[in-house]
Amino acid sequence: MNGVIDTGLPPPTINCPLEGTTIHWASPPRPCRKLKPLTTLFKCNCFPGTGTAPPGNTLAGELGGLTIYPGVYTNHTTVGITNGDLTLDAQGDPNASWVFQIGSSLTVGLAGQPRNVILANGAKSGNIYWAVGSSATINGAGGGTFNGTIISQAGISVSTAGVAAVTTINGRLLGLTASTTLVNTVINVPAQ
Repeated sequence: MNGVIDTGLPPPTINCPLEGTTIHWASPPRPCRKLKPLTTLFKCNCFPGTGTAPPGNTLAGELGGLTIYPGVYTNHTTVGITNGDLTLDAQGDPNASWVFQIGSSLTVGLAGQPRNVILANGAKSGNIYWAVGSSATINGAGGGTFNGTIISQAGISVSTAGVAAVTTINGRLLGLTASTTLVNTVINVPAQ
């Protein structure tokens, strides 16, 4: 999905009220409850707990093996979770949120080495947002668990054709200008 559905007929129905209309994020982050096109949400950086997110803490290029606490994090280039799993620790705060602003690409896992985004101490996948400036690749070799909503300027790919291992996404995958490709993927959309 790249932000617009232009199908004409059939008209909207009870089961598909947005059929033939501009796609709106039905459950935007709390401060952004007014329906907005995905591209507007991406450009405004409107994420929970931040209104319009200011530049945050500097985010390392490699997150594998780290534990990160709630906040806004920025990296103007590429980010990887390849050298180990990433743990997001809410420190017991049920409203803890994370915003990761990544200028270029996000890569999770390497060939034969799926990686995980692990939630600790009350962290919730519905409070994690990854704004990616180009594309995101999640466990191209299959397997692993990823938590959070990715809003990617370009495409998102999860696993690769021919891979039998199942990858689990606890969140949403929203590509703005290119396709989202899923292979052997289970998506659990978090409750709001």
